[in-house]
Amino acid sequence: MEAIGAALPGTDGLACFNRMYLEVTQQVNAGLGQGFYADPVFMAQLDVTFAGLYFSAADASAGPAAVPLAWRPLVEQRANAGVEPIQFALAGMNAHINHDLPLAVVATCAALATEPEAGAHFADYQKVDQLLDAAEQSVRQSFESAAELAVDRHLAAVNSLIGNWAINSARDLAWNNTLLLWAVRDDPIARGLLVDSLAASAALSSRLLLVTV
Repeated sequence: MEAIGAALPGTDGLACFNRMYLEVTQQVNAGLGQGFYADPVFMAQLDVTFAGLYFSAADASAGPAAVPLAWRPLVEQRANAGVEPIQFALAGMNAHINHDLPLAVVATCAALATEPEAGAHFADYQKVDQLLDAAEQSVRQSFESAAELAVDRHLAAVNSLIGNWAINSARDLAWNNTLLLWAVRDDPIARGLLVDSLAASAALSSRLLLVTV
């Protein structure tokens, strides 16, 4: 993530998401060695698997047609000067949580011969919500200020657009989709349909988040 950030101009849409994701990942990793998680081995594996899906999307971003569908709106709009940094950041979180996260949890469970509802997996998953909530608020505050919103109708309109998207709500939905994906993991047709649906819905949400106001 540091390499991606160093290679991209600060106004690039992918860079805007990358800054937010790097901050969150540093906080998640800090908790691994401090007894914050009941099962740090599982969380470390999940962190790596989850990040890998983002790196795959970033690696493909030079050729938009090869980018996973969930990430395509962000990559297509990344140079649009009419889109604010907070919109890029939340569109990236939307793609990563609503599409990538269920895939990462299921892959981690399969790799460690466990299942989503076993042990402390869900409790640890919820602990990350605390970190994400703080990170989301920090990013929003860096974008918003009462004075700016009072005098700039554009910023006020953007604030209204993104106001109903919340990381924790997205993660709640992602957990439900994780359980569905786990239930059909041995049915290739059902699994394919569900994954395609997650990608399409994430892409649609990102397009809405990236509307030029």
